[in-house]
Amino acid sequence: MEDRKGITNSIVPEGDEPKDTYRMAYIIHFLLGAGNLLPWNAFITAVDYFGSLYPSRHVEKVFSVAYLTSSVLLLLVMMSCGRKLISYRLRMNLGFSMFILSLMVPPAMDWASRNCRLDGGFFLTVASVVICGVADGLIGGTLGGSAANLPKHYMQAVFAGTASSGVVVSILRIITKASLPQTPQGLRTSAHFYFIVTTTILLCCILCSNFLYKLPVMQQHYRQVSHAHHTSSSTMPELWAVARKIKSPIVGILTIYVVTLSIFPGFIAEEMKSRLLQDWYPILLITVYNVSDFVGKSLTAVCVASSVNKAVWACMARLLFYPLFAACLHGPKWLRTEAPVVVLTFMLGLTNGYLTSVIMMLSPKLVPVTEAELAAIVMVVFLGIGLVGGSVLGWFWII
Repeated sequence: MEDRKGITNSIVPEGDEPKDTYRMAYIIHFLLGAGNLLPWNAFITAVDYFGSLYPSRHVEKVFSVAYLTSSVLLLLVMMSCGRKLISYRLRMNLGFSMFILSLMVPPAMDWASRNCRLDGGFFLTVASVVICGVADGLIGGTLGGSAANLPKHYMQAVFAGTASSGVVVSILRIITKASLPQTPQGLRTSAHFYFIVTTTILLCCILCSNFLYKLPVMQQHYRQVSHAHHTSSSTMPELWAVARKIKSPIVGILTIYVVTLSIFPGFIAEEMKSRLLQDWYPILLITVYNVSDFVGKSLTAVCVASSVNKAVWACMARLLFYPLFAACLHGPKWLRTEAPVVVLTFMLGLTNGYLTSVIMMLSPKLVPVTEAELAAIVMVVFLGIGLVGGSVLGWFWII
């Protein structure tokens, strides 16, 4: 049943919720969330390496289009029929295996090119990015759909994990930039280091995703969800019927990512300049954003907004970032210094992380239990559409 604030009651009464011993289920959901976004961060952070290999190509833009488009298309397939064709467990194993396969392609091509001439290397790399995007859609939709059926702190763990991947890669980037020479060999070593670390974490994710189902707390949760589905008298939920019930959170998640992706990372990395910090400046700003995004998504572990509508209005208020960042680029001299830009970047990441986590935690609770998984997948799809829309809108800063 739905209360006056629009949030459905939990399947499990609060006092009867199964005990998560040593918080193992929470930790695994956090790790799986991190694993979901690490491959993308690895490809983007190594964009200077790929740029040195293919100097005549617009690597960052091509990667973004290839990755985000394939991810959203896969989510649309899952939203309509994919969940019925492949089991949850198989989707997770298949998705992480595809991640590992895609990340093995660049180092393998690098090794092969030292022994013989390799034609079409750029297109093979883009194909690996497409595979990575498909895997992201598969893992993201599956993980979000599953967490939607569980108490909302598991969804919080997933999104805190996705934010942590950006922090990890930013730290790796700083370490390698500071310790390795800025030469082709240094770039190659840096890129391979990213891929090795990411692949190792993904192998751990495969093990953890299979171990998760054996935890007593998860088995009890799944039994309760299964019972709720069997006792429900409703028919199979229709896609757009579910989407209409959560149209307010859909508007919120779209707004969040259109605003964020039209500013970060393109505008911050390319338009913001510093004589003092020079080429360290974009790295600092990206690190500030990733850390604040992680802080925002972690805050929902202790404080969650009570109303989806309030969160959506907060999402709309983020449109103010446009004139504020524009002022840092073209405004008074004191606004064009490092401090205001760092503060704004921190607030951009903090609000992105907190509001994303709040809306993704609360929106599946707006619908009956039988529709929660589909509602979460719908939200992930529109999150992806927001990413694509924001990336396109980012070009208008050039104009």
